[in-house]
Amino acid sequence: MLRTYGFSLRPPLPGRQLRTKGFRQMVFRSLAVALAMVPVAFFQPVPAAAQNGPLRIEITEGVIEPLPFALLAFLPENEAATQIAADISRVIAADLEGTGLFRQIPAAAHISGVTSFEAPVAFADWKAINAQALITGAVSVDGSGRATVKFRLYDVFSGKEMGEGLRLGGSTTSWRRLAHKVADQVYSRITGEGGYFDSRVVFVAESGPKNAREKRLAVMDYDGANVQYLTDSSSIVLAPRFSPTGDRVLYTSYATGYPEIYVMRVGDVRQQPLADGAGTMTFAPRFGPDGQTVVYSRSVGGNTDIFVKRIGGQAIQLTNTPSIETAPSYSPDGSQIVFESDRSGTQQLYIMAATGGEARRISFGPGRYGTPVWSPRGDLIAFTKQNQGRFHIGVMRTDGSEERLLTASFLDESPTWAPNGRVLMFTRESAGAGGQPALYTVDISGRNLRKVPTPGAASDPAWSPLLP
Repeated sequence: MLRTYGFSLRPPLPGRQLRTKGFRQMVFRSLAVALAMVPVAFFQPVPAAAQNGPLRIEITEGVIEPLPFALLAFLPENEAATQIAADISRVIAADLEGTGLFRQIPAAAHISGVTSFEAPVAFADWKAINAQALITGAVSVDGSGRATVKFRLYDVFSGKEMGEGLRLGGSTTSWRRLAHKVADQVYSRITGEGGYFDSRVVFVAESGPKNAREKRLAVMDYDGANVQYLTDSSSIVLAPRFSPTGDRVLYTSYATGYPEIYVMRVGDVRQQPLADGAGTMTFAPRFGPDGQTVVYSRSVGGNTDIFVKRIGGQAIQLTNTPSIETAPSYSPDGSQIVFESDRSGTQQLYIMAATGGEARRISFGPGRYGTPVWSPRGDLIAFTKQNQGRFHIGVMRTDGSEERLLTASFLDESPTWAPNGRVLMFTRESAGAGGQPALYTVDISGRNLRKVPTPGAASDPAWSPLLP
């Protein structure tokens, strides 16, 4: 069975490729060892003409062997930086290991270290413990409480730095963001993909018994840290959604006794209704890519259709059928909308132009499909599927082909994409009278299922873009 470092060997869908430039030698060394143990048919080599370009690997079978990396604890360059340096090192390692693509070599196995950020690296010592990548860094804190972080990333076997060293600065209170930014850089340089660690998630924090849940909006770092509550529990709130710039949130509230969409500025927690008309039931909102357009569902006379409006503008009806149309989501370029509808007799997924018009069905498998969300890459649509008493989170191509179910449980629903389109977060609820919802993440290959730590029960996550 083919084994290599740092890449999913069972790709999420055929044709997806991982490309990197500086990491070429590292991967080829791993493949050279692996090819002696596996059928050649599993590996499609790069044509000679393409070997000077970006690495291209397509593998159809196998398992992943996480890339072993060493992280030297970041050096505090003054006494005020001692604790922050240790904390930043810890978070960087946790970010990378949490992807399932990297494995940290414990400090106890290290043969050597460095006494200063500028000290030369003894690459032979890191080769000896099979470290493929090495991360070094240093932190200083000035008298005004500003922290400066600098780091370097090395390919151990080539003995070369991968990219240029980077220096980041910020308040000491934002040390976690500094750590996430470093981890994003390491992740991107090794995988060739964008990072997702310096991002936030808005969700519904729940408390109380299953038949009388109290719900309020909350926001946190992608890894569950720094939870802040945005609303109280005086009224039910549902389905929060970040704006493309991450500064506003759309959500549905029952504060008036019926579902109504609100827009909230996250920074100052100011909120206002979308104002579709008194007594109008509106729900399932999402921002368009421009951040000013909102697509949503509206119930009129017992019938539910999809509408769109600019904030402060007039609503425009996009669908007009006797069926239920809901859960709309824009394509990244804003030209199309995917939504769920029971117009065919069962709950299925459809795509139409952003201006409305004829819709084409894209889901044809057994069961019911709902809550579609377009990937930020534009190539996939995530969804919830119910079939034979089980719920699944899945992905498919935008034409409905190559459906892949990533999870299965008593109740999985409400997927949301990481900024790089590599990971999905969703709600999983346990069975029984005492069942509680919780947040989980899974890679689009179906690997690396992880529970996200939250203070209590949680549902309806929505991932922000990378923070500025």
